[in-house]
Amino acid sequence: MFHWNVNPEIFRIGFFAVRWYSLLFMVSFIVGVYLFNRFFKIEGKPAEDVDHLLMYMLFSTIIGARLGHCLFYDPAYYLSNPIKILMVWEGGLASHGAAIGIPIGAWLYARKRPEQPLLWLIDRIVIAVAVSGFFIRLGNFFNSEIVGAKTDVPWAVVFDRVDQIPRHPSQLYESLAYLAIFIILLLIYNKKRAKTEHGLLLGLFLVLTFTFRFFVEFVKADQSAFEAGMLLNMGQILSIPAVLIGLGLLFWVYKQKQSKSGK
Repeated sequence: MFHWNVNPEIFRIGFFAVRWYSLLFMVSFIVGVYLFNRFFKIEGKPAEDVDHLLMYMLFSTIIGARLGHCLFYDPAYYLSNPIKILMVWEGGLASHGAAIGIPIGAWLYARKRPEQPLLWLIDRIVIAVAVSGFFIRLGNFFNSEIVGAKTDVPWAVVFDRVDQIPRHPSQLYESLAYLAIFIILLLIYNKKRAKTEHGLLLGLFLVLTFTFRFFVEFVKADQSAFEAGMLLNMGQILSIPAVLIGLGLLFWVYKQKQSKSGK
């Protein structure tokens, strides 16, 4: 087994601290900006729109992820203490909440840009989201949070800042899975580029990401006390509709393709 006791703070100057999670979170957005500059250049979209899109994505991701954590995982506490919802620095962001916030942000951005239709836009956003998941789960690992269930596998990790129990490094499982999903989506985009069927990348992202998320939850510790004893935890329950939406999108893309081919 491996002991993990890295300080979540890289350095501190007075009240200001730079943390691994914050650094990796921002790196994910930097990579996203790079990707969109490339996408827009390839497809002849205005380069200046990338900065506007970044603002929409930054705020929609944080707001969606924060509200998702508060309302999905501990609603009683946060509804009784609503001011705590604003205290993002205390921790608590949920990817399922971000999955709701990001499409809303994309819709707000796209409604004034008919040359960038919503489904076209989200297809490219999910490529950036996948690589962001890679960085963010690494940040969770550095923070010793969202830990795995106890195990005796040879690669078990003891998170000394949590307890002395050998656990699955579930953050790394997810991080590597999201990196693989990013590579798959990017390879498909690089092959098809502007000819990528609308909804194809989003459908694949939803199916691959949330199918994996459903199964990895079996080796993760419960995030909230109310999940103890549940047949499926909250992460799994929220993943099911995402997978079904993804399958529906892929079926719709297939039917559209069949229709265009005259079959």
